[in-house]
Amino acid sequence: MSKVAVVIPALNEEEPIAGVIRDCFATGVPGEVIVVDNGSTDRTAERARDAGARVITAPQGYGRACAAGARAVSAECDIVVFLDGDGSDIPAFIPQLVEPIALGTHDFVIGSRTRGQREPGSMNFQQILSGRIAGWILRLLYGVLYTDMCPFRAIRCDALAKLDMHEETYGWNLEMQMKAARAGLRIVEIPVNHRLRAGGESKVSGTLRGTFVAGTRIIATLFRVAASRSLV
Repeated sequence: MSKVAVVIPALNEEEPIAGVIRDCFATGVPGEVIVVDNGSTDRTAERARDAGARVITAPQGYGRACAAGARAVSAECDIVVFLDGDGSDIPAFIPQLVEPIALGTHDFVIGSRTRGQREPGSMNFQQILSGRIAGWILRLLYGVLYTDMCPFRAIRCDALAKLDMHEETYGWNLEMQMKAARAGLRIVEIPVNHRLRAGGESKVSGTLRGTFVAGTRIIATLFRVAASRSLV
C-alpha cells in the first residue's frame, strides 16, 4: 500500500487549520500531515500541532513553503498531496486524488475547481480566467490540457524530485504543471469541489495588490519555464 503525506502551507490560518488537519486524517489516507508555517504571526503553528500535524517553518513565499514541506516528508513516503490551509480545499477528495497514483496509472493528479462544484464567491473571475489561459498555452506547448492551477494536487514523490522545482512564490503550481507535462509524466485532472475559505485573510485574491503580485509571478514563471531547454 502506498504511503501518503499531506503538505499544507499556512500563513496566519489559526481559525481553519485544525479542522483542515482533522479532515485530512479522517480520510484514512495520509500517514502524516505536515504544516509549513510560512511566517505566521498568530497561533497557526500551535493549533496545527494540537490537531496532530508535524509543524515545520519556512521563509515567506508559497513556493518556499511547498518545497520545504516536500523535503520534510519521510523517506518511506510514495505520494505527497498538497492543499491549502484556509479551508477552501476539501480534504474528502484526497482519496480520489491519490487513487490513480496508487494504482500505478498516473504520476500526477491535479484537482480542477472549475470542473467541480464551487460555492459562490470561492473563486474570482481573475482566478478562473488565468487558469483557463494558462491551460490553453500549456496545451499548445506540451499537448496537455489543464483547466486550473489548483493548489490541491497529488504527485509521486520521486517524480516531484526529478522536476527540480525552483519557484519560490505563487508560480510554484504552474511550474509544477509545466515541468510535469514536459517531463512526460502521466497526468490526469479530476473535478474537486471548492468552498469559501473558513477563516484568515486571502494572500492572493483578496486584494487588488495581491492579485497583481500573484499574476506577475505566474506570468514570469510561464515565460521562464517555457524558455528553458531542460527540466531545471
